[in-house]
Amino acid sequence: MDHGSRVAELLLLEVLAGSGLSLREQLRVQLVDAVEEGRLQPGDRLPPSRQLARDLGIARGTVVDVYDQLVHDGYFVARTGSGTSVAPRAVPRAVEPVASSPLPMYDVRPGGPDLSAFPRTSWAMATAHVLRTLPDADLGYVPPWGTRVLREQLSRYLARTRHVDADADGVIVTSGVTQALTLLCRVLYARGHRTLAVEDPSNAIQRQVLGRYGLQIVDVAVDADGIDVAALARTGARAVLVTPAHQYPTGVVLSAQRRAALLDWAASCDGLVVEDDYDAEFPHARTVVPSLQGAAPDHVAHVSSVSKTLAPGIRLGWLVPPRRLHTDLLGAKRDDDFGSGVVGQHVLAHLVLTGAYDRHLRRQRTAYGMRRQALVAGLGVELPDWQVRGSPAGLHLWVEPPGPVHEQALVAAASARDVLVLGMSTMCRSVDRPGLVLGFARLRTSDAATVARRLGEAVRAAADGPADGPADGPGDGGAPSLPSAELAARLGTTGVDFFPAGTGLGREPPLVPDRPGG
Repeated sequence: MDHGSRVAELLLLEVLAGSGLSLREQLRVQLVDAVEEGRLQPGDRLPPSRQLARDLGIARGTVVDVYDQLVHDGYFVARTGSGTSVAPRAVPRAVEPVASSPLPMYDVRPGGPDLSAFPRTSWAMATAHVLRTLPDADLGYVPPWGTRVLREQLSRYLARTRHVDADADGVIVTSGVTQALTLLCRVLYARGHRTLAVEDPSNAIQRQVLGRYGLQIVDVAVDADGIDVAALARTGARAVLVTPAHQYPTGVVLSAQRRAALLDWAASCDGLVVEDDYDAEFPHARTVVPSLQGAAPDHVAHVSSVSKTLAPGIRLGWLVPPRRLHTDLLGAKRDDDFGSGVVGQHVLAHLVLTGAYDRHLRRQRTAYGMRRQALVAGLGVELPDWQVRGSPAGLHLWVEPPGPVHEQALVAAASARDVLVLGMSTMCRSVDRPGLVLGFARLRTSDAATVARRLGEAVRAAADGPADGPADGPGDGGAPSLPSAELAARLGTTGVDFFPAGTGLGREPPLVPDRPGG
């Protein structure tokens, strides 16, 4: 089989009919996946653009545009007379052999982005630029609330993309969402607040951390329109933490009526809405919902980070509080640390300024959207009675069963089939929401059908009795039943884990560094 036929066949295997995405974007994402998964190796020649266009039934100009883009991104190289080939450095990420690792083959728990998609080239180029041009004096101590250049770029970016109302002086740079939230908790407690309302269900680890700063945590149910504002008013709390853009974990978007009611509530009791802008960067099939902060800057504190858009290890986030809290928060930030790394702040500012950050987000929206669609399609085949809930956005989805399920047995049965999942009940306090919360950021479209098939087997096994191995043979990567000790190791400590066993971040983490993706 020649290279042209080989590439075309691989692409046809992954084309998603009716995806709603342009042919150009589908082709680009599938070629990148083929390189990163090792199906296209360094040095492999791509078919001529005319041939591939003919094989796929698309315009030659579309193929030319995609080839040019991937040459620019470092995946391909083009030489006159030799055509286009996979770049020597475009080596797929290393994968540990299954036998040498206790971790399941497919980890579809929520909590993070596709780290293999981190824009290393853009980050390296921006870092080189910063180190060449940054004055010596700027490597000294800077304001703990962030460098001026990053705060200026963030204020413009947030105004443009999220309709946030703040100038550079109104932005506080943090090490992530969790630091922003803990600063707010400390300041609220010092100002006389004793209660913080949170959504139910919500992030279990985040809830633990916030409960360590003196405030009583009270739960307010979430329904199809978002947080129940009438129930919130009955709690007597004057501060609430919400995820209105894409609620975690249900995936619902706060409705227009509830948005108005929530802001009216805050105004009526001189309260504070803490807006965790979770997943706002990744809408897959809807118009971007503007921030709450832009509508009521005196009563909303806006928090977010680059942990989901770039990588958690970057440790950069931001807080845009009401002006009445600003001075107290600056003092709390100064007492907390001497600020985030200067070079990293300048690098992020450069990426935002040059548009590289926006370009990365556009690429990832397309990739994540296709992965979500592939997973939903697979679940529709294997679990037709289960319902995918919430808005098509972000990096996770909630699937709800048609009736009662033994969730712990289901999670165990999935793990026995080399699929790690998270049960919805681990995040519920006062409400009963059965089902699974699945993260698709790291799931390749070509693996979605396999994951869905194994989940279907796990559902049937959990309903029938003890978990046993998959119906398909070892050739599909199946695994037999696991001894209880090994199963416990795969699952980590029971209950609220978002992190693999052995990380030290279990049921009672010692001040978890940050929420998954925060």
